[in-house]
Amino acid sequence: MTKRVVLIGHPVAHSLSGAMQQAAFDAAGIDASYELWDRAPIALPDTIAEIRGDDFLGANVTIPHKERVVPLVDRQTEEGHATGAVNTITKEGRRLVGHNTDVAGFKVALDGLVGRQKMPRHAVVLGAGGGARAVVYGLITEGFQRIVVFNRHLHRAEGLVRHFGRTAAHMELKAMPWHESIIESELAKTKVLVNATSIGLTSDDSPIAGDVLRAELLVLDLIYARTKLLRDAESAGATTMDGELMLLHQGAAAFELWTGQQPPLELMQEKLAEARAGGLRSAEGEPAGDQPAVAAATTPVKSRPAKTTPVKSTPAKTTPATSARSAVGAGSEDGADPDGGAAAASSGPAGE
Repeated sequence: MTKRVVLIGHPVAHSLSGAMQQAAFDAAGIDASYELWDRAPIALPDTIAEIRGDDFLGANVTIPHKERVVPLVDRQTEEGHATGAVNTITKEGRRLVGHNTDVAGFKVALDGLVGRQKMPRHAVVLGAGGGARAVVYGLITEGFQRIVVFNRHLHRAEGLVRHFGRTAAHMELKAMPWHESIIESELAKTKVLVNATSIGLTSDDSPIAGDVLRAELLVLDLIYARTKLLRDAESAGATTMDGELMLLHQGAAAFELWTGQQPPLELMQEKLAEARAGGLRSAEGEPAGDQPAVAAATTPVKSRPAKTTPVKSTPAKTTPATSARSAVGAGSEDGADPDGGAAAASSGPAGE
């Protein structure tokens, strides 16, 4: 029987994961299909119940469901529990285990961005949804001492900071209002800028003005495209990276969790490049609203070359899933409350 793995999001048409994962299954001789399921939040509980069936290996979860899905799994691994967000689901019989492979993917991307420099200790993060949670947790565990989170809806950034209260007790983690002057002031004091919104995914917009960017910055945009933010940062002389490495390595980690096999990284990266050349884009960021669709540039970013660092497999610690809130109402990725963008209707690796 052909096994099934599904990507659950809303929307999922922009996903790059399908080509990458299907090629990996085929190369490994695994009889499995990777499917894209566009499911609105109200349908999420029934969708998760469906993947408990015997024909499913598991699932990926992308915006806007990464936080909403947490109460629907039976338990979470350490990263899933720590971030309060799940992007990968595996199965133990009919029980569902929630993982967050975005954290591992982000750490590979951060290492690639920093290169041979000393790891910085200050960062600015734009966005406050599931992708931003993986970024913040990754920064905390990498030893950053000051992280400032900006979001157009301040209460969501404040909620993120509260979530990491204990984890970040040894350092400064704060939420600040989205004002250009405040962002400019914080960027003057930081080394790393991460865009975890989806501004730039469907339009040629940037979350911040180009004139606040400095040559000393290391800029990571979780969108898998040469966005306006990255182009502006390059013009300022900054080092830049798009979401390729994070998407590749979170997907590779998920493949290993589903199959128990080492992922074919070079093949997966090749399929990502082919999909990108065909115009597909992916974001780990959050909904930025219904923006005019402007064709995004697909020219590779001329910065750090993408590495294919092997995925390190470590035993996952698990914790029981909580269900204090209903799945439909849980989380903070409500469609009418987009991260980083203007208030508008909702809209991806897992950055899908």
